[in-house]
Formats: sequence, C-alpha cells, structure tokens
Amino acid sequence: MPSPPTSNEQLLASARRALTIEARAVEALLPRLDTHFADACKLCLACEGRVVVTGMGKSGHIAGKIAATLASTGTPAFFLHPAEAGHGDLGMITRTDVVLALSNSGETPELILLAPHIKRLGVPLIVMTGAPASTLGGAANVMLDVSVPEEACPLNLAPTASTTATLAMGDALAVSILEARGFTRQDFARSHPGGSLGRRLLLHVEDLMRTGEAVPRVKPDALLSEGLLEMSRKGLGMTVVVDANDRVAGVFTDGDLRRALDGQIDIHKTTMREVMTPNPKFIGPRELAAEAVHLMELHKITALPVADEQSKLLGALNVHDLFRAGVV
Repeated sequence: MPSPPTSNEQLLASARRALTIEARAVEALLPRLDTHFADACKLCLACEGRVVVTGMGKSGHIAGKIAATLASTGTPAFFLHPAEAGHGDLGMITRTDVVLALSNSGETPELILLAPHIKRLGVPLIVMTGAPASTLGGAANVMLDVSVPEEACPLNLAPTASTTATLAMGDALAVSILEARGFTRQDFARSHPGGSLGRRLLLHVEDLMRTGEAVPRVKPDALLSEGLLEMSRKGLGMTVVVDANDRVAGVFTDGDLRRALDGQIDIHKTTMREVMTPNPKFIGPRELAAEAVHLMELHKITALPVADEQSKLLGALNVHDLFRAGVV
C-alpha cells in the first residue's frame, strides 16, 4: 500500500489537482446556460411567495447557502430540510412559492417523496442535478444540468466538484435574478444593516454631523485670534467662515494656520477674510456618509462643512466622526 502524501510537494500537487478539477467543473457549466436557465430565472422572478431551497446531505449545505444568497439579494428564500418536510414542515410551502431542489444523483429518496406533494400544490419545481435522466430530473418543471465528469476526491466519492458546480450554478441564478430586479448596493445594505457595507450605504451625513453650537463658525471680519479660539472650543480642526446670511464663505483649517504663521502675520490684526480658504468643499446633509469619506480622501482634508443647496451652513463633521461611526 503506497504511503500517504506528506511532503510539501505532494500536498501541493494534491491541492492543485483538486482545484483544477473543480475549475473545469465550473467552466463546463457555461455551454449549458440556455433557455432552461432563463426559465428558472423567470419562475423565481414571477414568484409571489418565496423560493424554497431543499437538499439532503452535502447538497443540503449547498442549498442553505443558495437560499441565503437569494434572500440577501432581493429574492425571499429559505432552506427546507427534506427529511423534516415529510414530518410536518411541508406546511411551510405555499401555493405562491417556487421549490428549488438539489440532488446530484437525482434519486434522493426524501426529495422524490416530496415531488408528488409539490405537484399537488401546483408549485413550480426547479431541479439542479447531475443526472438529467433521473426521477427528479423528469419531475421538474425546469431542470438544470450540473453534472461533473469526476469529483476532486481521489476516490471519486466525496462530493467536491459536484457541490462546487451546484453552488456556482446557484450563484449564477441569484446574480441573474438580482440584476433583472435592478437590485442596488443600497438594497443590499438594507438587508445587511449590521455590516460595514450597511454602515457605508445607510448612514447619511445628517446622521453624523455636528449641529447648533457644536459647529465652529465666525464672520469674515472676525480677527484671526477669534477664529483660533472658536477652533479650539469646538475641536473640529477647522472653523467655517460664514456671511451675514449664514452662508458658507470659506473655511480656516490647521493647514491654513500653519501657512499664516509662516507668513509671520499678527493674529490680533488679521481678519479671517484674509487667511481663509474661499469657496471651500462642502457636502449636503442627505449625502451618504461614504461620500464624505470620498471627498476627504480626494481633497486631502479632514473636516467638511455641511450646507444646503443655497450654501447655508447646517452642520459640520470630521474624519473622527466617520471613524466612530465605522464608515471609514
């Protein structure tokens, strides 16, 4: 009996072989994308209920992932364990649903047992199988061929390439459906509010900005010494310079201060008008917080005034506010 591979070279060779087989299995799906795949997409798009994804064993694990991907990309879906379905959970399927069943052999007993009940409900059945001529393949309204010539397992037994191909086909189905729905990044964020993407796409500037007395502001004719005191009190690293109507006329930042001091100016005689940066960048309150991050990175600044379309000052925020909110 040959000794098992233990050297680095042998282990890497096994890994390369497995990945090559799985890559070929996925690539082989491309020519099978035809009207049957389009029909499966249309059934899911027309579904007024949920897509019920089911499978046993390793196929069950893949079914759970496909259901989760569908649900997070705009298609209500859930995983149904076929063994539990025969003991009461069949009631989870309604007449407005679509069933997506996964079985490499197409002869999984638990799924075959469900097929007549699904037909009795009048629910469309999509089957992904490695055996198109199987019992399940024949019972399907739409059959998707996910067969593979071999498993990545050297014994050609453990589901490896077959589960990868099925997962890839499920991802292709989900992606095609989300694009047909016009599903956006904002839609994705709404179903992932706890993640970093959710924070970036659901938080608006008005949710984070400082308002009222917390916003540093001075008039153009104020002395630089007054502007410095205002910056120090409010701790934003800048002060906004506003006109008589509270419209943004300019900003004065730590960088402006360094340049002013290099010019040896008198802070008790110089006005803010003389040292401010006129026509500064500002952002609207309904803009995404992620856009504030983009502006700061693009213009190499650390704080932004928040103003309306008429440039009236509404608030301000800096990079630390964005950090605390988890947007950066």
